[in-house]
Parts: sequence; structure tokens; C-alpha cells
Amino acid sequence: MKLLHPIQHRSAEAQQDLALLRARDQLVQVRTKLINHVRGSVKSLGARITKCSADTFARTATAQVPEVLHASLMPLLEVISDLTKRIRGMDRQVEQMIEAHPEAVRLQQPKGVGPLTAVAFARAIEDPHRFKHSRQVGAFLGLVPKLDESSDSSPQLGISKAGDELVRRYLVSAAHYILGPFGPDCDLRRYGEALAARGGKNAKKRAAVAVARKLAVMLHRLWVADADYDPQWVQRHKTA
Repeated sequence: MKLLHPIQHRSAEAQQDLALLRARDQLVQVRTKLINHVRGSVKSLGARITKCSADTFARTATAQVPEVLHASLMPLLEVISDLTKRIRGMDRQVEQMIEAHPEAVRLQQPKGVGPLTAVAFARAIEDPHRFKHSRQVGAFLGLVPKLDESSDSSPQLGISKAGDELVRRYLVSAAHYILGPFGPDCDLRRYGEALAARGGKNAKKRAAVAVARKLAVMLHRLWVADADYDPQWVQRHKTA
């Protein structure tokens, strides 16, 4: 009997691709913090920066920052502008990554799964046939509840958070979109809404994580089967 599964290391190419995605994520987080700081500083003086995208924030804010804050905020706006250019450059590299791994295009079929989520998922999994069952992907990405078998009770625990943190965060973000106001009517949305309707502590948060787990399993299945996504599959088979 095998007590341990063999370890499958990622290829150098997959590690390089994931390193790029993580580096881009760090730049985005830093830019977001700087943008929030600028907006907060301007708001403290009773003024506001016009609502705009992160990509255009530096240009918009440069013309709207009160003169009294120029000395302290203009250097930050220059940094934000530089970060935006670097993020755009990395986005072009991500596009090249997707071209090299066309499975990432198929993984974008469900609404809410964008290029970054798809390519991060594909590079983290790398070989979909390493999993005998698609449901194993949820555990691989740390989206299953932790177990506490030290007593007769079965306390409700959080997810294990094993595996790749960036991919897990992207999947949870996609789940929030699916459950949000712009999310499409689909099996995943109905599944999450049914869980959230049960109520309880952090019901919506737990529903989003459950949808993320189900989404990961679905993406793996679409990849292995080379199949088209049917957002209403469960609903149609229930009424058939």
C-alpha cells in the first residue's frame, strides 16, 4: 500500500510563468495602495479625484490634486504612472503566455473567468491528467475545509489554503463575480445562492468559496474533456 503520493514538480517554464503572474499581482497591489492613499489625502481637504480606472488614474489625478498637496502627492503619481506602464508590459507577456497555452482560452468560457484566472489555473495545474478525479483539484488548490478529527465532534473549519494562493484568490474573485449583480444566471450562481440562503455566520463568504471550489472542478473537467461549457446543464437535466 502506498502511504504517500509521488511529488510532481512543476516544470521550469510553469514556474517562470507563475512568477510573472505573481510579480504582476504585486505591482497591482502596490498601485492600488498608492491610489487609495492619494484619494484619501485629497478627500481630507474636502476635494475629490474624479472616478476613473486605475490605468488612467495618474493622468486624471495630476490635473485635480490641490496645489497644497503637489509636493507630497506628485511623486506618488509619477510612481503610479510608472507602475501602470510596467503592468501593461506584463499584460502583453500574459497575452503571449495564453497564445502558447491555448487551453487557457477554453477555460475562459464561464463568465467571470478572465485571462488572468484562466492562465494562472492552467500553469498551476500544468498537467490536468495528474488528477484521477476532477474533484481533487479543489483540495489541490486549498479550497476544501480543514479536518479536525481529534474528537467526536466535527467543528466547521475554514478552508485548508493549501496550494497556490494567487490561483485560489483569482477563483474566489471569479466566484464573487458569478454571485454578484452582474453575474449570469447559471448552475454555479444557483448553487451559491442556495448555500447563502441557508444563513449562518459568513454565509455569503462560504458560498463564494464553495462556488470557487466547484468552478475549479468544472474548469478541470472542461480542460480534460476538451468540452464546451454549458451554464445550464444541471438545470436542464433536472427538468428533463
